[in-house]
Amino acid sequence: MEELLTRHKKESKDLQNRITGMKKQATKSTRKQVNAKCCDLEHDMKARHEQEIKDLKGERPENEEVSPEELLEQLALEARTSGLESVAEQTPAVAAAQGKKRRNRQKERLAKRDAEIARMRKEAEAEAAKQPDLRKIEQDTLDQLCELNHLIPYDIQPDGHCLFASVLDQLHIRHGAQDLDIYKLRSKACEYIRSHSEDFIPYLFDEQTMQLQQIDDYTREMEETAKWGGEIEILALSKVFDCPISVLMSGRATHVVNQMGSKPELKLVYYKHSYALGEHYNSLHDASVK
Repeated sequence: MEELLTRHKKESKDLQNRITGMKKQATKSTRKQVNAKCCDLEHDMKARHEQEIKDLKGERPENEEVSPEELLEQLALEARTSGLESVAEQTPAVAAAQGKKRRNRQKERLAKRDAEIARMRKEAEAEAAKQPDLRKIEQDTLDQLCELNHLIPYDIQPDGHCLFASVLDQLHIRHGAQDLDIYKLRSKACEYIRSHSEDFIPYLFDEQTMQLQQIDDYTREMEETAKWGGEIEILALSKVFDCPISVLMSGRATHVVNQMGSKPELKLVYYKHSYALGEHYNSLHDASVK
């Protein structure tokens, strides 16, 4: 416990130092976002510290259900203990005399265990049946939005490059750009981020290390690997190509960045639940209006 509390104290001090650094680097336009991020970090650390102390003390969270494995282990222990007590209480003569009449307690315990496991499985299946099918809900909603806006999703391969491939497809059909590829788009986005670093600082906080990522490190990874692109890269590309970029989403209003861009809008659709690998972007083509 003493070692845990010492580590907690050090982590709290380190976080305060990092928060101080974040606030010093924040500009007037990003101060509100940075302050909100700092509050979230302090709240998350406090919750994690409290949980680690509970785990060390062996406290089970309230209303935590016993897993089938834990139930089996508990029943097996009770069976062994009960068997030993039964043998200790009887003499060999009495045990032999009553052997045929004694209840088969082991079989009863196994039946009870199987019944309990079956009950837990049935409850789990019933609970799962009540959960909404998020994939279907998202897909149905996006299909309706696309139909309403006379758009057709154009499938992009989910390989880590989907955002850049979607933007590339849009640049081909809406700007007539033919001399680009996903790697050039990655480079252009990263060049813009590096040259306008103050605009992107609030987005570069690494929650795993609880530190601000260095612009050069972030852009190097984005430029040289298949790291997934997101909001940062959408904003950068909208500035590079001087155009709005809209992202159609389920359950939210269409997100549009750089609405003041002078060139034709690029249109994307975002999926959160529909693809097994996680978040994904597709390009949106215009449908013929009848």
